[in-house]
Amino acid sequence: MSIIPPAPGEPRRPQGPRNPGDAWVVAETGEKYWGRFGAAGLLAVDPVRGVLLQHRVGWSHFGGTWGLPGGALHEGESALVGAIREAQEEAGVPDGAVRARFTRVLDLKIWSYTTVVADVVEPFEPVISDPESLALEWVPVDAVDERPLHPGFADAWPALRALLAVRPSIVVDAANVIGSVPDGWWRDRAGAAERLRDRLVAWAAAGVEPGVLGGAGVPEALGESEKFGTLGEPGVRWYPDVTMVVEGAARKMSGAGAGAGAGAGSGVALDADGAGVVDLGGGLDLGGAGVRVAGLGAAGVGAVGVVRADGHGDDAIVGEARRLVAAGREVIVVTSDRELRTRVEALGARTQSAGWMRDQLDARSARRGR
Repeated sequence: MSIIPPAPGEPRRPQGPRNPGDAWVVAETGEKYWGRFGAAGLLAVDPVRGVLLQHRVGWSHFGGTWGLPGGALHEGESALVGAIREAQEEAGVPDGAVRARFTRVLDLKIWSYTTVVADVVEPFEPVISDPESLALEWVPVDAVDERPLHPGFADAWPALRALLAVRPSIVVDAANVIGSVPDGWWRDRAGAAERLRDRLVAWAAAGVEPGVLGGAGVPEALGESEKFGTLGEPGVRWYPDVTMVVEGAARKMSGAGAGAGAGAGSGVALDADGAGVVDLGGGLDLGGAGVRVAGLGAAGVGAVGVVRADGHGDDAIVGEARRLVAAGREVIVVTSDRELRTRVEALGARTQSAGWMRDQLDARSARRGR
């Protein structure tokens, strides 16, 4: 393997590299890949218009083909941040316009490429903002194969398209999870709910490994589901929607949504420079340009909604599970209440225990502490 900077006068970087990451990685067999520290691209998915594709200018690598807005990562930059930055530079994607659903990594050992698949939550029109694009178009999912695709994207598209049909959603019985540990939560139920919410935000924003939502090691999760069998594909990381349902005194928690469905579309703002991102303290550092995400925002990663039950919390959880199942989501309800588990499983949802959720949150805290 060798690293070769752009040649003098190369159209991609006519004034030389803008960042140390702007370089070719050349394999011993001669294949070359752009990005010393790897590369990332954004697959923005609009529910009405399809996916955003870039028609690559002729002088670029595999010029004339269609692919994703993206490019070389900066040193120390996460793929999530890098994909958003590159998409803003090449396609004018506004801050907060998309929310990550999952990432898929092609790891060639000497180089890697991360596809960030993100749902459009604020519709926008792409703008050609650098010389690497001939056109930017929203293309219906069924019509993508009709275009001459960049070879790398062509190889990845069948798996990516299959994964677009998967929408994992997690509904958390907050009272059950909080009450599973006698840590004094009863002295401040609203505060305990806020702490759980913040931990859920950080957990979802960090991404969930495939085995957690389906596959080996979690037999009660989603491994036997036809759709969720794909969740175990190597290199895939999910950023699931999470809704927590609170009742009684916990309804007074700050930042809680009102009514069923408060979790839909909520999330954490993600942009390329951290501007406007709310940090509730601690947060999650995504790397690179100082981006931090925490709390509740408009888009990005780590979506956590809060439903305040007007009556019994179990009824609100069943209502939320019913709504999500009807919307085509693959739903996990987190509770150790046997009666509630029976009710939501009858709707087509799956269940995990409060202890499972605690283990997930504790494992993330332990990784941060290392």
